[in-house]
Amino acid sequence: MAGLAVKAGSRPPWLGLGAAVWVQASAGTSSAFALYSHALKVALGADQSQIALLGVACNVGDSLGLLPGVVCNKLHPALLLLVAAASGFLGYGATWLAVSGIAPALPYWLIWIALCVGSNSGAWMSTAVLVTNMRNFPLSRGAVAGILKGYSGLSAAVYTAIYTGALHGSAANLLLFLTLGVATVCLLAMYFVRPCEPSLVENSSERVHFLFVQISSALLGVYLVAATTLDNFVTLSPALNYSLLAIMVILILSPIAIPVKMTLFRTNQRKGSSAADNDHTEPFILPSSTEPNLGNIEDEDPADIDVLLAEGEGAVKQKRKKPRRGEDFRFREALLKADFWLLFGVFFIGVGSGVTVLNNLAQIGIAAGSADTTIAVSLFSLGNFFGRLGGGAVSDYLVRSRTIPRTVLIIGTQLVMIINYLVFALGLYATLYISVGILGICYGVHFSVMVSTSSELFGLKQFGKIYNFILLANPLGALVFSSLAGYIYDLEAAKQHSAGAVGDSENVTVCYGPSCFRLTFCVLSGMACLGTLLGVVLTVRIRPVYQKLYGGSQPRISGH
Repeated sequence: MAGLAVKAGSRPPWLGLGAAVWVQASAGTSSAFALYSHALKVALGADQSQIALLGVACNVGDSLGLLPGVVCNKLHPALLLLVAAASGFLGYGATWLAVSGIAPALPYWLIWIALCVGSNSGAWMSTAVLVTNMRNFPLSRGAVAGILKGYSGLSAAVYTAIYTGALHGSAANLLLFLTLGVATVCLLAMYFVRPCEPSLVENSSERVHFLFVQISSALLGVYLVAATTLDNFVTLSPALNYSLLAIMVILILSPIAIPVKMTLFRTNQRKGSSAADNDHTEPFILPSSTEPNLGNIEDEDPADIDVLLAEGEGAVKQKRKKPRRGEDFRFREALLKADFWLLFGVFFIGVGSGVTVLNNLAQIGIAAGSADTTIAVSLFSLGNFFGRLGGGAVSDYLVRSRTIPRTVLIIGTQLVMIINYLVFALGLYATLYISVGILGICYGVHFSVMVSTSSELFGLKQFGKIYNFILLANPLGALVFSSLAGYIYDLEAAKQHSAGAVGDSENVTVCYGPSCFRLTFCVLSGMACLGTLLGVVLTVRIRPVYQKLYGGSQPRISGH
């Protein structure tokens, strides 16, 4: 994407970040699965194992980002957003036909593919805006990752607010909204999300701008949960419902205030400031030590120029020096590093187990005695958001002030998850919502830390491929853990049904009580112990990398 950058100063990167916020707030469509999973279960006449696999389909599509990761260096972000629009329209459109009953009954396998295609729009959307903005703000990777992944984590709460407020709890209407809404946001953002040449000098105004976005996003998260909870306890008039939604839209739009302010209140530049600024502005991808630098060819010795030109034409072939951690890696070089697979394993356990709970949240709530899923989904989304936002901000502080690897946060969250899953295993209604919120925080931290850590260990040059490959741990973990959860749930539901303890609900066998998920949560707690151990090993291994990158007065960042 280096060649796609616009002229420095001709377009503020904050405009692209403001548009990226809207894209990310729409990108987490897979997290809304719990809102329509029961309607889908009834429409298909499926059991819990089949519904769990449909949830996995959403996770597979959302994490299947290798293709957008490969093409993001060659195509303009607008083209990636165009693919996302088409993917969401086709996938969720087919699912809407199945739930609404407009079309004849669709086979299970076709719905699985449709959900995979629909949720894959999120992978294209996230890759387009995340890679672009990480390169537009190379000195604030933790903040950018936390903000963008945080808004993605708020998607569930945004869709829940729309589901309860404007769509009156209709699963069919929600799927229609996903069909049309995702495509509309992508098409509108195509003009604004584009690469810009960033300044490589930190300044106080940029830190203030990031703080403003973080505070406004935090207010949005709290507001969404409060509005959803209020709607569950108080009957709101249609006018009040739409007013609450209008406030939500204004809060999501708030980051646009930064480029507006920068346009209306331009800072008066002192004489010579433009030249000084240009001295600190560099292209995205700096030439590596093994590539010929023809930028100052006039100052070179004629003999050296001949050698450089010969290298450029391939007449002299130099063996590429293997990169060290913290430098730009090729994708296949990163795959050979133990640090890569340790990060993959930690992410597999932390996110795979968390998304298993999210996909089964409706059934977990029913088993614990809660018939309404919306509050639990909103709490998970709020925790997910604060985990992503806080993970980026806190990890930035740790690496800049104490050169402590970001993965220390993952160790802490895995320890919390060990206890939290044991609390889940009790199956108590009194602790359900607290446990869901805590799990959302732990889940979110994994995303922001993984994004920043992978870019620092392996550089930004192949970041799209590396990030999206590690993201595959999400659906793989969901497949393993969700299959276990669905199998145990169906066994216990069959026992209760045969014993006459419960009946069928809408021709679907339902399980009640702690035994429905107890064994599943005990297994997840044990896996979190393993994740803690892997996190400790990874942190010890990469500590020298962070001392090298952030140990000096100025961070030495590669891959701009």
